[in-house]
Amino acid sequence: MTETQEILNEVLKEFADLSDEDVATSLPYWRTRKIAKGEFFNMQSFVCTDLALIIKGIFRVYYIHPKTQEEKNIYFFSEKQFLVSFRSFITQYPCYYFIQALEDAEIVSVNYQNLQHLYTIPGGWEKFGRLVAELFFNYSQSRTEEFLFNTPEERYLKMMDEHPDIVNRIAAYHISSYLGIKNPSMTRIKKRILQHKAKGH
Repeated sequence: MTETQEILNEVLKEFADLSDEDVATSLPYWRTRKIAKGEFFNMQSFVCTDLALIIKGIFRVYYIHPKTQEEKNIYFFSEKQFLVSFRSFITQYPCYYFIQALEDAEIVSVNYQNLQHLYTIPGGWEKFGRLVAELFFNYSQSRTEEFLFNTPEERYLKMMDEHPDIVNRIAAYHISSYLGIKNPSMTRIKKRILQHKAKGH
């Protein structure tokens, strides 16, 4: 078994409690793909046809503001997370967002038609589909609530909890965009957090 298959096997079992038989049934449908830094998993106005698991790398989901043409980062996804533009995927309508690799990356993905087929097979795949839907609904709701209820510093700490080494891997302006702040504000946040740690808080 390759390292990629081992990671796929581990994540599928942990995420949806899939059996060895469930996983084995799905293996012919997964495709490994390398995506170079700066290249896209999916682009705006294209239908998102694949659900992927990230083996290596960080991706950002972003849109371009129609008036200012400024890029706005909405989500980051990294190792052992599923990657998809979920609304586009389930409706098979064009995506509103870009999904771009911020590092040289490797994914393993299953296309929409094959996943629909897996849902019809007795076993755990229907449960998997429900859990993926719940996961991406939770991402969407949580992201909205972060901007309603959390300070930029709280959003930064949550991001670090989800992606512990992200600040060492991607450019600071990507993180600022994700947090909805400017670079100087992020510098102040990082300084405050370091001071708290130094004081033992």
